[in-house]
Amino acid sequence: TTLADLLKPKGYATACVGKWHLGVKNLMPLAHGFDTYFGIPYSNDMWPPNGKEYPPLPLYRDREVVETIDNLEEQGMLTRRFTDFGLDFIRQNRQKPFFLYLAHPMPHVPIAVSPEFRGKTGKGLYADTVAELDSSVGRILGEVKRLGLARRTLVLFASDNGPWTPYGNHSGSTGGLRPGKGTTFEGGMRVPAIAWMPGTVAAGRVSSELATTMDWLPTVASLVGAALPERTIDGRDISGLLRDDSARSPHRWFYYFWPGELQAVRSGPWKLHVPHSHRLQSGAPGMDGKSAGETTGQIGLSLFHLEKDPSESMNVAEEQPEVVRRMLTLVDIGRKELGDTLTKTQGSGVRPPGQVKD
Repeated sequence: TTLADLLKPKGYATACVGKWHLGVKNLMPLAHGFDTYFGIPYSNDMWPPNGKEYPPLPLYRDREVVETIDNLEEQGMLTRRFTDFGLDFIRQNRQKPFFLYLAHPMPHVPIAVSPEFRGKTGKGLYADTVAELDSSVGRILGEVKRLGLARRTLVLFASDNGPWTPYGNHSGSTGGLRPGKGTTFEGGMRVPAIAWMPGTVAAGRVSSELATTMDWLPTVASLVGAALPERTIDGRDISGLLRDDSARSPHRWFYYFWPGELQAVRSGPWKLHVPHSHRLQSGAPGMDGKSAGETTGQIGLSLFHLEKDPSESMNVAEEQPEVVRRMLTLVDIGRKELGDTLTKTQGSGVRPPGQVKD
């Protein structure tokens, strides 16, 4: 059940624009509640320069491939084209509720920009790419304001993971957090999220409470009065965090998996890693779109206080044995419910993936 599935019975027009990457054929957006789709079906690096097994990158309009993308110049136009499509969708549906899911492929490598933004920042291609994304967000917000919809429209902005550090100057920065994409350290999992809705979300307010992208489904359901599907929902309603400075996270604890390994658990300011291996970019980073590759690192049982040490650099497990014991109890609970390939534990609450009929 997607947000689009959730909102359609409430009369919402729905659009998916940009990267999908949740399956092809009968798993595409129009099979999951979206009225219209304009985008690429998977990651923008899955194309011939990265392997002969990849066809030219297909660009879909609803169910049909309308063109293929063969070079970086064409990729460089995607941010503008996807934004233009999103703006048209907003204008066409301004008289009724609408849901726009706009998933820009950039700044996933290979990165590219339109001619208008090439060299604009003077700080390299990655900065130019981010500047064009910033402009895209500004264009969306500007149109919502122009149409008089600002106080009735919730805009959510987030990234999907931390930077892909082997790509160096094409990967961005963790801001001092440990490693990046593909790890359960904060540099891989912690990303900024911005919520905008004048009159509902106070401007300039910052919350350090734990929230996840899984929370948006039950939160949006709460805001619009939609019924949740009759199944286990992993996210929590965080509408209180949007409205109230004193609100606290509904997550008493949170598990970090990669991919089927339970590698860490967080409760309040504490985060405990159990022993596991992880990706590590240890040498000189790559440059200009070339990856330096990764090695494998190891971490033993480690406890970090994220409010004091968000970089996870000071292991205080020996100084906090009671906290470690409590957190290990949570690990045991998680393994029994969700499973863990590290310890070959079968979880009682593991659900199979959903099925879609042809």
